[in-house]
Amino acid sequence: MIEIVNLSKAYAGSGAQAIQGLSLSVAQGEFLVLIGPSGSGKTTTLNMVNRLVEPDGGEIRIDGRNILDGDPVQLRRGIGYVFQEAGLFPHMTVAENIAITPRLLGWEKTRIEARIHELLALVRLEQGAFGPRLPAELSGGQRQRVALARALAAKPKILLLDEPFGALDPVTREAVAADVRDIHQRLSLTTLMVTHDMTEALLLADRIAVMRAGHLVQVASPRELVAHPADAFVAELIETPRRQARALAGALST
Repeated sequence: MIEIVNLSKAYAGSGAQAIQGLSLSVAQGEFLVLIGPSGSGKTTTLNMVNRLVEPDGGEIRIDGRNILDGDPVQLRRGIGYVFQEAGLFPHMTVAENIAITPRLLGWEKTRIEARIHELLALVRLEQGAFGPRLPAELSGGQRQRVALARALAAKPKILLLDEPFGALDPVTREAVAADVRDIHQRLSLTTLMVTHDMTEALLLADRIAVMRAGHLVQVASPRELVAHPADAFVAELIETPRRQARALAGALST
């Protein structure tokens, strides 16, 4: 579905390569998580998939086609993208935010209205109560659910998620994450998500791609990653949720 081949990117004035020789594939229907510390190149990689950032070298192919051969606007209309801070237009209602891409695609009004109703139900928001609201009238979790609905409005095959739960409280974060995984399966999406939270990656991903300083360190299933970390860096990432669990157990036993 998504093939990344020998990808490279350097930002002017940075003095370092953001991405170096990255090759990675995401199979159709797979939920793949990119994880690594800040500056490892996760979001740059994600943004190159829908050409918000252009690569300096290498190729990205979707269904066998080089994404640089087509129009970037058309490419983005076929890919759902959810940002960390939701990114909703504050002057538009929930319904209007969800309708943006279908309107750009020339959908009929009745089709758009039906899609808004369908998507709000999918993300567990009641249309009559939430459709007319502005983003400022929503909680953080509700805004992120609307952002997910907007990303899915034009029925994309691919969903990109950039730290989608990072700004949410722990309870809301867990609930929204579970719904995202459920929607991924129900809609047979191909999902590529960025996070720095290893627990989140282990719970959600079919495979995890660990990045460090623009390089791909290891790609494996959660079970394989835990059992056979490629090096000390990956082992330390895996140890973090274990250490947190031990600390929690100790706190609860006192």
